[in-house]
Amino acid sequence: MARPAAYPAVRARLTPPPDLASRAERERLSPAALRAFFNIMRRWKVRDEDARALLGGVSNGPYYEMKRNPDRVLDADRLTRISLLIGIFKALHILHSPDLADEWVKLPNRNVIFGGRTPLDYMLRGGVPAMLTVRRLLDARRAG
Repeated sequence: MARPAAYPAVRARLTPPPDLASRAERERLSPAALRAFFNIMRRWKVRDEDARALLGGVSNGPYYEMKRNPDRVLDADRLTRISLLIGIFKALHILHSPDLADEWVKLPNRNVIFGGRTPLDYMLRGGVPAMLTVRRLLDARRAG
């Protein structure tokens, strides 16, 4: 009798995703995530109003407190949003020159996904699902 096929051995070590339900894990990730977020917003020249929306609708007071003091604990939703934006930023810098990579989110885009709008507008209107779509689009382009 023939033996069932087995998956080939893999040498890569898969790291489990962070446990965002764990406060300790969120405490560990939050300061660096916030610093990265504000650096990306600066590089993309995103208005504070739009940056607050990308974070899920943060009001003025907490937003400016985060900007002044990034050593705070974020919830899982905000960490996820920032993670998606970091991935988009990274993919853009792999695909394009630094100047184009930083301008791309504010340029009108003819891709059917964006319908002539800017990727930033698309993400502002669509929230996390739109950010996921942009991230997947850019990751697919990276993979060639």
